Amino acid sequence: MKVVIATDSFKGTLKAYEACEIIAKAIAEITPDAQLVIKPMADGGEGTARAMIKAANGRWIPQTVMGPLPDMQVEAGFAWFDDKTALVEMASASGLELLSTEQMNPLKTTTYGTGQLIKAALEYGACKILLAVGGSATVDGGLGAAMALGWKFLDSHDNSIPLGGAALEKITKIVSPENLNLVPLEVLCDCNNLLCGKQGAAKVYGPQKGATDQMVEQLEKGLARLAGLVRKQLQRDINVPGAGAAGGLAAGAIAFMNADVVSGIETIMAHSNLLAELESADWVITGEGSFDRQSLYGKVVSGILKTASQSHTRVAVLAGQVNIPQQEYQKIGIATAISCKDENMSLEYALENSRALLRSAAQRFATQYLSDCS
Repeated sequence: MKVVIATDSFKGTLKAYEACEIIAKAIAEITPDAQLVIKPMADGGEGTARAMIKAANGRWIPQTVMGPLPDMQVEAGFAWFDDKTALVEMASASGLELLSTEQMNPLKTTTYGTGQLIKAALEYGACKILLAVGGSATVDGGLGAAMALGWKFLDSHDNSIPLGGAALEKITKIVSPENLNLVPLEVLCDCNNLLCGKQGAAKVYGPQKGATDQMVEQLEKGLARLAGLVRKQLQRDINVPGAGAAGGLAAGAIAFMNADVVSGIETIMAHSNLLAELESADWVITGEGSFDRQSLYGKVVSGILKTASQSHTRVAVLAGQVNIPQQEYQKIGIATAISCKDENMSLEYALENSRALLRSAAQRFATQYLSDCS
């Protein structure tokens, strides 16, 4: 009996690798002869680098860089793999989790530190860079990151604009670096938001990052200005699906780093060699904090389900909460879904006891589906 354990993080309580290890230990207690393979997963959001390090035998290269605000320094870094691929998780340098509520202001926050990580990865010898863009504190169109790589953005007086989303409106000229040695760069993103408009970076994500209605309108105008200048001066269209990710960092990566926007979960599964493991597995266990209909679109669960269908591997979901009826999830190919939280249990209690509850759910799964096969 071979079981691959490939969960996402349980947001706010457990990192992906922690959840995988809890499940593995619980199953081993019930079926000690089972072969267990741990492959922590992510879709490009927070925790992607750590999950990938565990899943694909990478290592962490620490770096001190600028934080989300220009006067901040943070201890960040990037993941490094033997094939000379680097994974930069922008949340580690420019993430919302690094700010207090009072500090959240996308007119001031910047992706400069993320650009420093990309530059450090290039100097380390990266032949390819994966950029995970979830969890950002920014709506600067990726200008900060581009500045760290040597791009200049000038105002009407030929002065460099300051860092932060407020400066977008001031750009009149884009100056490319003289020597920019880029490698293939992929933005890991499973959203289809444009850079501008009703479903754009400012209007959809700005309020989550501290923007008032007035700020949203200012940021929207700035991003539209950036898109227009890039189209005119660089002959690139950056108001495309996915470009709105991370406050437009994806758009900036397309414009200034020749990036491609790719599926986060599919890229991570491919890099961690998940399909090869599933081809010889009887079960794959995946999961997240809340298993609902959003899980079926561009999330870890949907990616696992798609890959497992290729290898004809049975799929189980262990989640903090299961909010899809059994008939519905079984119809799309999920054999079972087990909730950690009971109906009569408070959410607060479930969050405080997430480890024990996940362990119990894994033991129930093993007892019901694995114990007779060990």
